[in-house]
Amino acid sequence: MVRLFLAFVAVFAALPALALDKVTFATNWRAEAEHGGFYQAVVDGTYARYGLDVKILQGGPQVNTEILLATGRVDFAMGANTIQMLETVQQNVPIVTVASMFQIDPVIFMSHPGVGLDRFEDLPKATAFVAGVFRASVWQWLKKAHGFQDDKLRPYGFNSAPFIADKKSIQEGLLTSEPYAVEKQGGFRPNIFLLADYGYDSYSTTIQTRADTIDRKPDLVQRFVDASIIGWYHYIYGDNAAANAAIKRDNPDITDGQIAFSLAKMKERGIVDSGDSLKHGIGAMTDARMKSFYDKMAASGLASADLDYKKGYTLRFINRKVGMELRPR
Repeated sequence: MVRLFLAFVAVFAALPALALDKVTFATNWRAEAEHGGFYQAVVDGTYARYGLDVKILQGGPQVNTEILLATGRVDFAMGANTIQMLETVQQNVPIVTVASMFQIDPVIFMSHPGVGLDRFEDLPKATAFVAGVFRASVWQWLKKAHGFQDDKLRPYGFNSAPFIADKKSIQEGLLTSEPYAVEKQGGFRPNIFLLADYGYDSYSTTIQTRADTIDRKPDLVQRFVDASIIGWYHYIYGDNAAANAAIKRDNPDITDGQIAFSLAKMKERGIVDSGDSLKHGIGAMTDARMKSFYDKMAASGLASADLDYKKGYTLRFINRKVGMELRPR
């Protein structure tokens, strides 16, 4: 019996290991803490345990992830916000959002303290440094909902020096990024206004894939979504040192200080884990919130009144409480 068992073990050991499904995931910017959960799932073996060999293709200013996804050069892509989803539906691009890793879009305005711009209601009177993408999207909602005016606009080229120099100005940014740069360069802590606190209820850092991938490989989509969710729980609440090291290998320009700042802000404001994710798990989305956001964007002229926006997302792969046991009690 022992010899029979040993023979069985030897035969089993000689069998080839099951091949992992190769997957390429394109991020929408250079590697940073805001991508940490995906890197975590790579380095701690979570993707491998779900049968996936994931390659992260980092983005940047010259990389259009939606084109890469639509043309089949990548399997999944990181979406920036829900406005982007609405645009793909309007353009009849068969890209579908299947999960949202950020419950709160970290987009913000910053102002100088103590110069009459300490309340959100004060901001429309200030010179506003915003990038072109922001002007064509979020700014249109700000005009409709909060009375911002085009004559205050100035271009933002991802350099905070003009904002730092002009105390009567405001600047767009991300909660997890620009305030750190301003503190380092300008020597002061800016006022921060998270637009989510004032009605901007977009999702952010979403997972997108093609409609045909959902039709042909739903199991692959489910495994990628579930493993990414687990990765985010581990990154936010566990030992993330290896993930941060991987981020720095892909993006040598990022500093430990920036990573620590970004992670602290994500935790402080519940960017990843708050709201619906507390009930349904990280990655959660709901029909009610999608409708709320669509209605606001339609009223702002950013989406047509008859847009079939539900074509742009599915709840099929989320809201299953995956990984919730990993949240500290």
